[in-house]
Amino acid sequence: MTLFLQSLLSGVLVGGDYALIGIGLTIIFGVMRIINFAHGELVMMGMYLSYFLFTLFGVDPFLSVLVVYPLMWIFGAALQKVVVNRVLNALPQNQILLTIGIGLILSNTAMLLFTSDYRLLTTPYSSSSFHLGAVSVSVPLLLSFLVTGAVTAVLYWFLLKTDMGQAIRATAQDRHAAQLMGINVRWMSVVATGIGAGLAAVAGALLAPTYYIFPQVGQPFTLKAFVVVVLGGMGSVTGATLGGILIGATESLAAVYVSSGLKDMVVYVLFMLVLLFKPAGLLGKSSL
Repeated sequence: MTLFLQSLLSGVLVGGDYALIGIGLTIIFGVMRIINFAHGELVMMGMYLSYFLFTLFGVDPFLSVLVVYPLMWIFGAALQKVVVNRVLNALPQNQILLTIGIGLILSNTAMLLFTSDYRLLTTPYSSSSFHLGAVSVSVPLLLSFLVTGAVTAVLYWFLLKTDMGQAIRATAQDRHAAQLMGINVRWMSVVATGIGAGLAAVAGALLAPTYYIFPQVGQPFTLKAFVVVVLGGMGSVTGATLGGILIGATESLAAVYVSSGLKDMVVYVLFMLVLLFKPAGLLGKSSL
């Protein structure tokens, strides 16, 4: 029982970061109906930003999110305005190829700038933990989960209570109707992409103390973000939150009870079963 609780807790804590990555992807998809296959590279950029803020300026990785988010919001908004906006009405395969190409450019640029060497962000508390009964709780994972929870709560408040948040939700629900109501849907697309990029980078910054950092680190996160979004329900922020935590818990339990080498396979089997019996995802289709 102790081993089960330990694995479950660790999985849930990591799942919070997966959820944040998935929420970023689902906001971009909800507003623009484009799957961003460069999403993992945005996570990678967040990791590198956090790493250099820590090594060059001594900024704690969990405080670096205050710098990482606005920088990556600007980057994501500019990317949408200059590049992605040109293919909003193009064929889906052209949109997919464009985002794949953006991801390749970002990862290869990182390799040219930083080489392919693995980097490790080591803080004084990187290996710290405390006991909650018989269960050991990792301090970096707990801090990461708490920051993720705070960011997610602020996002929910923004989407539900602010005029811009409601405009984003209206655009996600019906783009043409929102435009007829006077909402600038092009600007909402820019804002949504900025938010999605910022959230992905924040997740990267939170993962930096517990993951090796290298130019291709983002590629698995793109696939996991896609699984999280589809598992929870395309376009559902709540579904992405649930899907991320479920994926994290499943991955952790599979590593203990099946095999660490097969944990990803177990996640994808779960993904296939959900698609088989509930094609719309756990919470069904939603618009933010």
